[in-house]
This record gives sequence, structure tokens and C-alpha cells, in this order.
Amino acid sequence: MSKPFTVDWTAYHAKVAPESRALVDLASGRVFSYAQMNDRVGRVAAHLTSLGVKPGDRVGFLNMNSTDVLEIILGCWRMGAASLALNWRLTAPELEFIIKDSTPDIIFLDHGFAELAAELQKTTDVKHWIVTDGLGGPSPYETALAEATPLLTKTLQQPLEEMAILMYSSGTTGRPKGVIITHEMLFFAATNAASLGSIDRSSVNLATMPLFHIGGIQVFACPVLYAGGCSVVQRAFEPGETLDAFNSADLGITHFIGVPAIFNALKMHPKNPETDLSRLKTVLAGAEAVPNALVNWWYERGIVIQEGYGMTETTASSCIIPPEDVPEMVGSCGKPLMHCEMKIAREDGTEADPGELGEIWMRGPVITPGYWNRPEANEECFVDGWFRSGDVGRQDEKGFFYIEDRVKDMYISGGENVYPAEIENVLYELEQIAEVAVIGVEDSKWGEVGCAVVALKDGHALTMAEIASHVDGRLARFKQPVHMTVVDALPRNATGKVLKFELRKSVPAKLELR
Repeated sequence: MSKPFTVDWTAYHAKVAPESRALVDLASGRVFSYAQMNDRVGRVAAHLTSLGVKPGDRVGFLNMNSTDVLEIILGCWRMGAASLALNWRLTAPELEFIIKDSTPDIIFLDHGFAELAAELQKTTDVKHWIVTDGLGGPSPYETALAEATPLLTKTLQQPLEEMAILMYSSGTTGRPKGVIITHEMLFFAATNAASLGSIDRSSVNLATMPLFHIGGIQVFACPVLYAGGCSVVQRAFEPGETLDAFNSADLGITHFIGVPAIFNALKMHPKNPETDLSRLKTVLAGAEAVPNALVNWWYERGIVIQEGYGMTETTASSCIIPPEDVPEMVGSCGKPLMHCEMKIAREDGTEADPGELGEIWMRGPVITPGYWNRPEANEECFVDGWFRSGDVGRQDEKGFFYIEDRVKDMYISGGENVYPAEIENVLYELEQIAEVAVIGVEDSKWGEVGCAVVALKDGHALTMAEIASHVDGRLARFKQPVHMTVVDALPRNATGKVLKFELRKSVPAKLELR
């Protein structure tokens, strides 16, 4: 029998350091001690229990960043439920699939998404939609908390391997996959984070990345709370506000993660030269490769940007460039973290030699046990205890890993993973299209955006405006193609597979890229 081992972080710190600062909400100015946070987490847990939520159930949140989100997540854990992270950038049909697959009875939502929720209420069986403004103002959420009698500690014992978060990652076939994130994964990922980022009770994280993303919740919001530090939550990224937060001695921000587009916006903002960055200890970049020039610029500014590699399936806790190797090793994604073993695998699963290309495989306690309701995906992605990332890379003789390509042609736009198959499925509905392939192309604002490479049926024409009209409301904004180019036929190999690497070489020169 498994040994119960889940620990209630909030209740523990409320007992040993009740007056320590736990949460700061930038948008509302709210500040919570651990004692206050523990009370609110307990009220969330009690309210969920009163609505019939049981251990193991999923509880969704569809919210902009706020301290409410962290209360909801921790409140779920206190009474044994799992939090379901819902990406508010998705459209109603996309969210409908996720909700029907995960079957939550309760969804917390930001009042700004009321129209989206109204659409979902027509197509799903969610029993309770609990609205909050994310600012502590009058709302059904605040009323529910005020009326609840707080559950101030866990009343059940949970094995570490039980699910804590269900987080959906877009699938290459167009069907999102629910990644099971366990309490064990979060514990060992927090340990990894502490070892690389010197996290303790004095640490203060600025949570700018969306909290429905593994990067937002795990780097460093959860590890800092695990250690008894403070998480400062920014509702949405705004470079001036972020720089003001860095500049605040009262906030004392020590830890931060961003995507390259965030670091570029911070670099270009007029407040940057006067901002005091001296309190920042650990600054990470994720989701996509950071341009060398950007890393070097921040290095001259006194900030060491450590590039890393991780996935939802690995709790965003795979490998990182040690700070002492920046900027010399820019271009690498670093060395494996303590609790994530990595290798470059040949097609037969044997380990590749240094410098030899292969697929990145990983194993260890930060790796997901599998996908929700997707046995076929589990069979495909796991081999003898190893998780197959789908990414092609290499390892040098010093142990540094490099990402060389993305298997299955995923690209990243504004920090969001985009899988072309999903977009192509929608575009094939247009009667003008004989065949289509979507690739990512360079974009100065978003890093990459989509380009539809189209072969038309005889006698037909198609414009970018028609594509935009067709996908609007069907696909999230970050998935919608920005460019289109027409070809006579898509390049294919002998087995009929589209050679997207050829398109990535030939198409960008035809476009007017930003």
C-alpha cells in the first residue's frame, strides 16, 4: 500500500510563520499573510465540499491571473480534488472538448469570461459556475468564501501519486491531451527549483506567465509557496508594471520567468534604464529559444537569463543552463536537473553518442504517469519507463543538451504551443483548398506565427481575409494563421508525408515578415 505523504503547504506555514507574507495581488493591491491565505484556502475547500465535490474530482478555473487562482488550486488540494487548468485564450468549441473530457462539476471563472461561459453552459454539463472579479470586489466567489466555515487543514491522507492538476496540452492530431500532474511531480519539481534557484522563505516570485500554464504555476509560484516565500501575481503582462515591480524594494522580487517576447518588451520599455534590478537572483526563460543577442544584452544589464527546457509532461522541470555558463553556452538548453534523467535516443531506443541527433527521452519523479483518458497516447509516448518528448536534440561531450527540431512540427507563438494539425483540420473545411500545410514562421512580436501553405483546387481562388474569417471563433487567436502562400503542390516524400522542413526553408523568403 502506498504511504500517504501529501503535505498541506499553506497550513504548515500558517502554523510556523503565520504573519509571513504569502501572496500579493498587483492589480488589486491585496496582501495576504500565511494565516490569511490559510483561512481563504480553507473557505474554498469547505465551499467545494458543500457543493458535493469529492476527493479525486476535477474543479476547473477559467481565470486571468490573480491570487484567487492560487487559493482555488490550494483549496482543491486541501479537500483532495484536482484543479483543472483552463486556457482562457481558447475558443468555446476548444474548451467544450476539454470540459467534456475532464467532467468537472464546478468551474471558477473571471467575470470577463461570462460570455464565453454562457456558450459553454449550453454545451456542457457543468453544475456550478462561480464568478469572481479577481480583485476582491463583490462577487459570488467572495460571497461563498464569506459564508463558509474554513477547513484549516487537510482531513484526508493522499498518496503522492494522486493527481493534483489536470492540464491540457494541444495534441498533434487536433485533440488536446490532459496531462496528469501528481503531488509527487510537484514535490520533486519544487526540489529541483530550490536547487537551481536558491529558493527559501525570503524568496519572492513575480508570476507574470498565465497560471493555467505549467511555466506560470511551477516556475516559480508553487516552489516559492512550498518554501514559505511569497508569490506576487500580475494579472497580465504589461512591461511598465513588471519593471515597476522589479524596482520596488517593498516587493523585493527575487525570481522571475518569461518568454523571449517578454524580455524583448522589457528591454525596449523606456523605464528600463532607471529600473533597479539588483534584487533579482534567478531569471529563467522558457517556451522557446532565446536569441543570443537578447541574452547578451541582459547580461550587460546585469541579469543572467538561464534558458531551460521542460514540458507540461515534465512539470517544466527537465534541464537548465547553470548561471555560471551564461552567456558562453547560449544556444544550449542546459544540463538535466537532479530529479530528471535525460538521454538522446536512437530509433531503437539505445543512447546516442555525443553530437549524434536523436529524440529526447526523459524519466524520473517529475514525469507524468500518463494522459487522462488517452491510452493510445500513453502507449505511444512511454517506453520502458522513459517518456518520449517528440523533440529532436543532441548532447555534447560536456553533458549540455541542445534542441535541434520539433518532431511533429509544433511551433511556439507568444509562448503558446501550436500544433499545425489542429489548424489544418479547420482549413480543410474550405472548399477552395486541395491540400494545406501550416508552418511557423518568424515574427518580431510573437516569436513565431502561422503560415498556411495552400494548394488550391482547379478554378478556385483564396485570400488571407477568407482564411481569417473562416478560423475566427473556431481557433484561439494565437493559432490563427497570419500569412498565406499558394503553391502548385506540397512537397512530399516517397511515402506521401509532407516535407515541412522544406517548406520552412523555402516559404519565409516569399513572405513579408514582421
